[in-house]
Amino acid sequence: MRPADQTFATKTRAEQWLTRTEAELLAGDWIDPDSGLISFGEYATAWVEERPNLRPNTVQVYRYVLNRHLLPTFGGRSIGNVEEPHVRTWRKTLLDSGASAATAAKAYRLLKSILNTAVDDGLIRRNPCRIRGAAADKSLERPVLTVRHVYALADAIEPHYRALILLAVFASLQWGELTALRRRDVDLSGRAVTIERSLTELPGGGYHYGPPKSLAGRRVVGCPDLIVPDLTWHLARFTGSDDDSLVFTIPGGTPLRDGNFRCRVWLPTLKAAGLPPATHFHDLRHTGNHFASAAGASLRDLMDCMGHASTRAALIYQHSTAERQRQVADAVDAIARAALGNGSGTGVARRAKHKQKNAEPENVDLG
Repeated sequence: MRPADQTFATKTRAEQWLTRTEAELLAGDWIDPDSGLISFGEYATAWVEERPNLRPNTVQVYRYVLNRHLLPTFGGRSIGNVEEPHVRTWRKTLLDSGASAATAAKAYRLLKSILNTAVDDGLIRRNPCRIRGAAADKSLERPVLTVRHVYALADAIEPHYRALILLAVFASLQWGELTALRRRDVDLSGRAVTIERSLTELPGGGYHYGPPKSLAGRRVVGCPDLIVPDLTWHLARFTGSDDDSLVFTIPGGTPLRDGNFRCRVWLPTLKAAGLPPATHFHDLRHTGNHFASAAGASLRDLMDCMGHASTRAALIYQHSTAERQRQVADAVDAIARAALGNGSGTGVARRAKHKQKNAEPENVDLG
């Protein structure tokens, strides 16, 4: 036996509450008010620790977002006392403080995921994160380099990293995939690169070699013949002879670290190549995906190349441009003209109309 969580003005209202509560108990929908007394901070911290198969860098990001953006507001509040007005006020305050829309979206997604689990655990009845569009990450469009820009970078960078630039673009590989490549992963004769793992830097130093983010990340990617001589030269000069030797390392032979590479190599190279310092290394992969799309790669081709299981990311690179629309229209025009015997559509229509007056209708075959 336990008391109600409120008092009632009349006996009738008390009986109505009791009836509703008994119905919830019978349907299995009743939420124990005491279950939601656990603090959000305690529950969220355990939530991060208990996620299975999370990559080390993902755990690091979750902890940072939790400590930086969620715990200061919700940490001491009970999980059952996080309500919709609290979430709306928190998000507005976060944006007003100068946080970017992308940062707010990332924090909101984490909050929503934690509270979804609280719903599944029977701690709360429904998730209070109900702001439409708040989880959407509307990041600014990243720049796309031209082929000349790519080779300007490759020419300007230290010879030790020339093949790194070219493979990042023309095989559309991520930093972690490139830095984890071994000699046996590169098939020069078949012009193919096998992606089986990714390198993650651990907080405080150290490295972790793990699988790609998804099963689709395990893949074989083709590369154009154009860059095979550069890869061949790099493997012969900078990569150990053992099959497990890392393809790309610092001159001393140890794995590349993102932060050190950016400061010591990437930024000086951008300046030498005449490119803006806001250009990211990841823009090379972004550029390669655009090259593939412009070359006619299908949605399935892009997904396989990028290592994505869903179409969302691949669709980004298949957006249409005015020039592409004109090319498509010109191609349709050529096909139609060929089917009509190189006559204009208006002329054919007039001749067909004239024939209709003197003979049976004639069908025009468009191919």
